[in-house]
Formats: sequence, structure tokens, C-alpha cells
Amino acid sequence: MKKILIPTKLDGIAAKILSDNGNYSVVQDSQTPFADLVAANPDTYALIVRSEPVTAETIDRLPSLKVIIRAGAGYNTIDTKYARKRGVDVMNTPGANANAVAEEVIALILADMRHVVAADPSVRSGKWEKKSFMGTELSGKTVGIVGLGNIGRLVAKRLRGFDCRILGYDPIVPGEKARASGIEPVSLEELFTEADIVTLHIPETDSTRKMLSTELLSHLKTGATIVNCARAGIVDEDALRAAKPVKKLRYITDVYPRDEEGPKSIADVADVMMPHLGASTKEANRTAARRAAEELIDLDERGVTACIVNRDIPDGLDRSYCDLAWTIARLARLLAGESKPIREIETSFYGQLEKFANWLVVPVLSGVSENFDRLNDRKAAVNFLKDAGIEYNNRQADSAKQFSNSMTIDVIVEDGANRLKRTSVRGTVAENRLMVARINEFDGLYFDPRGPVMCCIYKDRPGVIAAISRRIADMGINIEDMRNPHDPKTGRSLVILKLSQAVDEKALAGIAAEVSAESALCFEI
Repeated sequence: MKKILIPTKLDGIAAKILSDNGNYSVVQDSQTPFADLVAANPDTYALIVRSEPVTAETIDRLPSLKVIIRAGAGYNTIDTKYARKRGVDVMNTPGANANAVAEEVIALILADMRHVVAADPSVRSGKWEKKSFMGTELSGKTVGIVGLGNIGRLVAKRLRGFDCRILGYDPIVPGEKARASGIEPVSLEELFTEADIVTLHIPETDSTRKMLSTELLSHLKTGATIVNCARAGIVDEDALRAAKPVKKLRYITDVYPRDEEGPKSIADVADVMMPHLGASTKEANRTAARRAAEELIDLDERGVTACIVNRDIPDGLDRSYCDLAWTIARLARLLAGESKPIREIETSFYGQLEKFANWLVVPVLSGVSENFDRLNDRKAAVNFLKDAGIEYNNRQADSAKQFSNSMTIDVIVEDGANRLKRTSVRGTVAENRLMVARINEFDGLYFDPRGPVMCCIYKDRPGVIAAISRRIADMGINIEDMRNPHDPKTGRSLVILKLSQAVDEKALAGIAAEVSAESALCFEI
């Protein structure tokens, strides 16, 4: 019998399903401290948790541990990398809490618009302050949804019953997919400019951290409402604190840097606060519990790995090519424009890489979207692509090209009304170094894209490189490597500069204006 430890208040359906299977003995105890349960059950085969932190120390104390399941979507409380080092699979139950969070968003919006929180204690104290609690109707309002994953689309579905105009922003989801859900796709700036209510449904990543900044807040209407049931870190608290009295904003939240008792830094800014209750419904708890049990059985009996979030690379595939797939996919995405919805991804894998095409979709997809974890497996990638409405086409490699162990990744994005833009990047590994061989029509590059890099496309003519070099030198930045190919068919040139440090946006715009660049980009991968 395999021992399953459930040290949390999880619906009993998980324990029942596992016990009824006949291959598992279940210990479920939410009262005993987690550390004590771990010490008392060293023979644990699988651990099912909610928000309990599973550290390297915890994993070391369970020598028989093979599986950790997070009954929920986020798994940032689990040391997934150390778990993989120890040969422990980490799984989650994505989507189990989506409806609960979506309903909480609607509840919070209505509660704030109708002053439910303040009116209740007022009436209980004997007051009758009808004039003070004059409300606002949700019907007819414009609601902007940032992030159109499961939760974002469910929020839109619930809002349609209130006759709202629904705007949506997601740099991954194509416009057609958004419109099919009754959402009008717009830019992030347009969403913040037009929305009466903005609700956030994005993960916290390096690119989204403090996304709600002074600049973005400046677009909001006076009196607008912001709802954050996603992650605390996506909001710049100081920027919100400064903008709130000026814009007379409302801020509603149930997320904080840490889920624990104690003062909350956002308390002076928030109008309504909840203790991270988005997933806390009986239905969501039961769904997550049921899925956790079913996933464990599917893994053990049928080898189903779709929900494992820390998969290792397959035998025979050099890790450097996984890194290459991620890197050139990331570069293609940056060159195409991060804010433009992706319509399609096309790939070609040459040489020995062709047989790993099905697996390499994982690092490719992770490179183009921060919302997809690189530790997922192919089935999870396929589900992500289907959910986002992105076509993925792996082209049969043309052996006549003789591109030994190389890959080409094309990212096709929506570029204005009924227009598509293709960005194509080819790369390989040479002497253990990642190399970009081609960008669009510019071939024979062979440069390492890692580190501060500046790219500029311009109409070919003398003096451009000198002008760019002078500008960069004036900033005290050194050029460490350079490529400058020309394309006689289009009359365009590409300059790629590897720099000692990045060029800021203002300086980049100045360089682009001076040389009349068609496009200019500075990035660091």
C-alpha cells in the first residue's frame, strides 16, 4: 500500500477516492503541525497540499516521496527544482478554482458599488444612512479584463448578464478567440483609458511585476475601480497610493505578499479587502480534491503526466537544445512585439532534433509566453495552445537544406486590423554556445543572443553604423560584438550589437529617430 499524506483542510473526496482504489492508505490530518506529520510519516509516497510550503528540507525528510500534488493551480510554495533533483514529480490541478475566483470578482464589484460592507454595520448600529450609501449600477459599465485565461474568460461570461461592454487584453490570446468569448480585444493602454472597472487576472512574472505603474494608472478615468484577485506583486503599491486620491480610484483586493496574519501594507489604499478567498468555496475545494486524487491514480496506473509541472528532458536530447528552443522562441516573440496577440507558431527541427519535435514544443511555448511553465509536458502545451486559440504547426524538415541539429521558429502575430506579421528566427548550438543564425531575411548571423543586445533595421546607406556607435559611446557603453548584414532584395540592413549594458528606452528612441530606423529593440535574454 502506498501512503498518501494530506496535511490540510481538503475535501474528503480525495481520501475516499484513493482509499476506494485499494492501492493507497491515506493519512489526512489538518490539526497536527505539518512538520510533525512529516516526521511521523517518513514512508509517505505522495503528498497532497494546498498552501503548505514544501521545502527542500521537507522533501529530504520523506525518503519514499515520489509525488507532490498541489490541490490548486499555483505551486510557488513548492521547491519544484529540488523535487526534480530528488526524482519527485510535482503536479497541480489547473482550472479547479477558476469559477470560484470569477464569482468572487463579481461579488466584490457588486459589494463595492452598492456599499454592502459599510452599510451592514451602519444598519446594525441603528443608523439609516440611505443618502450616504447611494450606489452605482454595474449594468452599462465598461469592464476591462487583463488576462484572458480560464478565470478572465469566466469573468467575461458572468459579466455578460449585466449588459456590460467587456474589453480584454492578453498578449497571447488572438483577437478571434477573445471575440468568441464576447470580449473586445484592445491594447493595455486603451483598456485602462476606457474601462470603468479593471480586473486583473495575470500571473506575477518578471515582466508583470509592478505592471500597474504610475504610467498605466495615469490612463484611468476619474472614479475607476481596480480589482486584484490575481497576485499582489503586479501592483506598484506606491504608484497606486499616489494616484488614488488624485483620480479618486477604488481598489479592491484579496491578494497580499504573504498569506498570513498581520498588518497589510495595502490597507491604507484598499477599499475592500478579503483574506485571499478566491479559491475558498466548497465546490472549488471539492473539485481540486477530486482532481488531485484522480491525477495520482492516472499517473500510477496509466502513466498520464499531463499535470506534472517539473518534467525533465527526455533521454538523448542535449539540454542545450532545449535552452536554444526557449531562447530563439523568446527572441522571435520580442522581435514580433510582446503586446501583439499570437495567431500561429511554426517550427522546423533539423538533424537529430527532428525526433524530439513533440517535446520541444514545451520550451518553444514557454519562450513565447511567460504564462506557460517550461517544466510542463507536451500534453499541457497542447492544452494551453487550444485554450489560447493559437495554431501550432511543426513543418516537416527539408533535409536538402542540411541544417544539422538546428531549428527555425516563426511567430505570427496580429499586427493591426486584418494584418499578420511573421517573425522567423533560426538557431543552432556551436561549441556549446547558443547561436542565432538567421533573423527574417538576414542570414549568416551566428551570434549569441544572451546578454544586453540591441537590434536595429534601417534602409541601407552609409553612415548609419557610425551614428549608432557614436551615440552608444557617448553613453559610456561598450560594443562587445556586432553583426551588420544587408539584404539587396529589400535594400534593408540589420545591425545587431552586443553591449556591455542595456540602452534605456529613451536613448533607444533617440537612436532610432536619428537613423530613421524601421524598428529598434534592446533586450536581454
